[in-house]
Amino acid sequence: MLVDADKIPEHIEHRLTLPDGRTLAAAEWGDPDGIPFLALHGTPGGRIGWWKDPDIYRRFGMRRITYDRAGYGESTRHPGRRVVDVVPDIERLTDALGIDRFILTGGSGGGPHALAVAALMPDRVIRCLAEVSVAPYGVTDLDWLDGMTEGNVKEFDAAIQGEAAAAALCDDLRLTTITRLAENRLDWMGDDYELSDADRAQMAKHIVRVRAHIGNGLVTSADGWVDDLLAFVRPWGFEVESIRVPVLLVYGRTDVLVPAAHGDWLAKHVPGAIAWVDDESGHMGDDDTIERQYAWLTGRTPAEPVRAA
Repeated sequence: MLVDADKIPEHIEHRLTLPDGRTLAAAEWGDPDGIPFLALHGTPGGRIGWWKDPDIYRRFGMRRITYDRAGYGESTRHPGRRVVDVVPDIERLTDALGIDRFILTGGSGGGPHALAVAALMPDRVIRCLAEVSVAPYGVTDLDWLDGMTEGNVKEFDAAIQGEAAAAALCDDLRLTTITRLAENRLDWMGDDYELSDADRAQMAKHIVRVRAHIGNGLVTSADGWVDDLLAFVRPWGFEVESIRVPVLLVYGRTDVLVPAAHGDWLAKHVPGAIAWVDDESGHMGDDDTIERQYAWLTGRTPAEPVRAA
């Protein structure tokens, strides 16, 4: 772990043994009696992630659940997994925690996985927020790599070549990431990743949380990272057009990791989707929007004030 344990907010750890013998590592934050809220991490990432004001979950009455996707952190790898394969893992996790219906978010690489859950668990997902999510690969009306920073293009080119190429690249990137984060460097992603000014400013503000989140996800290997990349450039196993639960898409026009064209494509193809697009923000969003997003997720009107307890 790249951050001392005493800097990580209080939370509850869970370990679940799945029917195929894999371990799934999860964490619980916020109000234990609140509305269940599943937050799916990005690529790379892991369960140790929290907002800069961790009291926000209690203020909104949220029982927030995070978990290490297969191959990240302390969750066992699931080789060959597709995006849709997240669904049975979440079914078993929510069942084990006594959760019936829940709200759901997924950021960046978590976005496709959140959309899969929304599509295949419509009776249990109340609302779904997909933030800076990639769109399906290979669709005819999207130039998928256009506008991406060079580092991301290299990642996806390697994934298109296959597992061996993706693993070689991600193993090297993992070492760079861990080394640079340990040195508190903002360029921890590597020299081929040129971010927008907005994202560099966000990175500087949130580096402690970034170190904890990414360090946890990559603590043992780059397997989860590799498997995410492979899953994104293959058929996802479901159609976003089949989604019937309320979906909010949030993205920024200066994003060079997942260009805004991906969000535009999803906005056209997810039935009834609401899109909140910011002309100035990038991949890491804008701190001022978090309460508005949580107000939407919990069914409040965006203008309704949320007061500290």
